[in-house]
Amino acid sequence: MSDVEASSFRRATGQFASGIVVITTGAGHAMTVSAFTSVSLDPPLVLFCAEKIARFHDAVLAEGSWAVSILAEDDEKTARWLATRGRPMEGQLDGVAHHPGPVTGATLLDEALATLECRTESVHDGGDHSIVVGRVVAVAGPADPADPAARGPLLHYSGAYRRVVSAPPGGAGTPA
Repeated sequence: MSDVEASSFRRATGQFASGIVVITTGAGHAMTVSAFTSVSLDPPLVLFCAEKIARFHDAVLAEGSWAVSILAEDDEKTARWLATRGRPMEGQLDGVAHHPGPVTGATLLDEALATLECRTESVHDGGDHSIVVGRVVAVAGPADPADPAARGPLLHYSGAYRRVVSAPPGGAGTPA
């Protein structure tokens, strides 16, 4: 048993803003994830963490390949739905525009800022979660991330979904 109180730990780690992604399989399983990061450029590796008691955990490990859809600031409804515990296993993505990935067949969300198709490289124990490392085998988007009209990312910070608000050009906090 740890000396760290779970609620204190959760509040403290919640001060780290993270992007929101949806991890999907070719069989139509999907889950909202905030514990996602790139690991390596050579070879191209990413990781996400899946709670061991989640139905998605066993489904993604059994499949061996999966996709990452990086959510945009206007995708909160999708993020909330795919984070809902106990939602039906069938038809999880019925209300979300999607298509199969060209390499793995794992589902890609049409409106994502960017997508990655991955094959599981390794799985590590992470307490009540598994750390799933995947080799990226295909990437799509964004066309021009510097486009001022481009949508921003959906973030998770302090227990809530957030959006990036850009500082005005030349405003306070702008690097010299």
